[in-house]
Amino acid sequence: MARIILTGYLVRNPIGGYAWQAAHYLLGLRALGHDVWFYEHTAHYAPAYNPTTGEFGEAYDYGLRSAGGFLTSLGLGDHWVFVDTVHGTEHGPGAGRAVALVREADLLVNLGGVNRIPLEERAGRPAIYIDIDPAYTQIRAAEGDEVLRAVLDEHAHHFTFGENIGTARSPLPTGGYAWHPTRQPICLELWDATGMAGSAYTTVGTWDARGRDLSFRGEVFHWRKRTEWLRCLDLPARAGAAFEVAMDVGRVPGDPEVLHAHGWRIVDPLTVSTDPWRYRDYLRGSRGEFTVAKDVNIRLRSGRFSDRAACYLAAGRPAVEQDTGFGDVLPLGPGLRAFRGVGEAAAAIQEIEADYARASAHATEVAREHFAADRVLRALLAIAGF
Repeated sequence: MARIILTGYLVRNPIGGYAWQAAHYLLGLRALGHDVWFYEHTAHYAPAYNPTTGEFGEAYDYGLRSAGGFLTSLGLGDHWVFVDTVHGTEHGPGAGRAVALVREADLLVNLGGVNRIPLEERAGRPAIYIDIDPAYTQIRAAEGDEVLRAVLDEHAHHFTFGENIGTARSPLPTGGYAWHPTRQPICLELWDATGMAGSAYTTVGTWDARGRDLSFRGEVFHWRKRTEWLRCLDLPARAGAAFEVAMDVGRVPGDPEVLHAHGWRIVDPLTVSTDPWRYRDYLRGSRGEFTVAKDVNIRLRSGRFSDRAACYLAAGRPAVEQDTGFGDVLPLGPGLRAFRGVGEAAAAIQEIEADYARASAHATEVAREHFAADRVLRALLAIAGF
């Protein structure tokens, strides 16, 4: 049995999607027989998000309660620690042991690179980096982002959700790193949907994330998804189905009215995401997922497939996703569709509705064969030498 430290977001960004992303790694590694701890600190990204107020700051009480309660509900309540470097305090069952836990760990798994734990702090123990923002990470590294490259250099192995990166299927650079393909592990038993599928195709996310556009080979690639969403306005009318987005559409004046006029339903994302269990219920209670992707992943065909979409599949809910090249590595079919334009998206929805039971069964099969935590994590640990 190895001691493995997973570091990522739970306290500073207590949102359902992030919570489940980390939980699947923790539970999956524990199921493989390892002594797994969650570790988070404030050293490099101090502000915490409080979804009840919408504010960022250096008050961590809300996040600590949220993370502690969620981990306890999963049976992991005695295996976490949060280091508040701003106020010089430690929290959680590992309080007072944070330094020793890191130094004595056999492996550090850095999810998303949101916590930097230098080599000297972990006594030279190996670490792996899991890139959940493919394309953005590789372009920045290739362009010489010194801070990012310093972080990447502190890890022995590098994995990415962009499974086409480093192959002839995508022109994305590697920045000189060997990127091993990986995907979100899912503890399937936690997502089994026993109830009837809902009436609407849904998704959860940010409507208009700005400020991270990228330039590559003389072209500008947009980080925001709003542009892609506006290309799909006619989907409800063309598909003859119900669609709902749990997104902060109201941040852009006039956009809610535009979506409503085209038949889209909008719900407050915080009512869905502030509680991980409510987030799970929302996905499981949907008819399926319909969503768009980021321009950079579409045009450069990174192969990215989201952890959220994997959860829909695990619940037996079909997924219709904008094409990033993920069909190169995942089996497209009745319950997993890739679309390039609104016409293809409408046709995919209509084909699902023609035999929903078949599509649901295929979604479940894809999750079982390609996202089951034991399969994903065994492959990851083998590359890391465990």
